[in-house]
Amino acid sequence: MPCLDISTNVKLDGINNIDSVFSELTKVVAAILGKPETFVMVLIKGSVALTFGGNKEPAAFAEIVSMGGIDSQVKRKLISSIGTTLQDKLSISPTRFILKVHDTTMFRNKSKL
Repeated sequence: MPCLDISTNVKLDGINNIDSVFSELTKVVAAILGKPETFVMVLIKGSVALTFGGNKEPAAFAEIVSMGGIDSQVKRKLISSIGTTLQDKLSISPTRFILKVHDTTMFRNKSKL
């Protein structure tokens, strides 16, 4: 079950259709990871005290956790697609967005060693 957790300094109460942000991010994650949308969880925390590059212009930090299906090509697609969605929906430049990726199967496999 993939989980995308986003923290941003953007005020979400000023976003007209926040449901469309959740919907778009859910679709993006599901499509790239090859998982059903019904298994994708998306959390967005707005108005977070966050600076990037020493200023408070719109920025976001996100983490995605998934069991399997994440390689370097998938990481690039996730970064690009989530970044584009954040730019289109929340006016966050892709250059002011960081994504941390966790594949939980890596941790499970290491524990068997």
